[in-house]
Amino acid sequence: MGKVTAGRDELGEFAPKFAQLNDDVLFGEVWAREDKLSARDRSIVTVTALMAGGILDSSLKFHIQNAKNHGVTKEEMAEILTHAAFYAGWPKAWAAFRMAKDVYGEE
Repeated sequence: MGKVTAGRDELGEFAPKFAQLNDDVLFGEVWAREDKLSARDRSIVTVTALMAGGILDSSLKFHIQNAKNHGVTKEEMAEILTHAAFYAGWPKAWAAFRMAKDVYGEE
C-alpha cells in the first residue's frame, strides 16, 4: 500500500489531527505491520468489520477494492460476505454485495 493521503486530501484543513492519524497511524503504521498480519488478511477483517458495523458507504467500497488489490478473489469475497451475513445481518450483506459486484465486475 502506497502512502495514503486520503485524510489530508479530504479533511486536512478541517480536521488536521484526524487526517494525520488516518494517514500516518492507521494506514502508515497499523496497515504496515504485515509481519503480524498480511494486508490481504487485514483487508478481509476490515471489509467484515465495516459491513458488520453498517458502514455501507464509500469506505466499504474502498476496502472491497483494497481487498481485491491484495489478492482476494471474487469467489473469496462472495464467500466472506455470505459467511458474515449470518453474523452481521442479511440487509447489510445485500448492500455489501452490490458494492462487491461493482468492484469485481462481471469477471
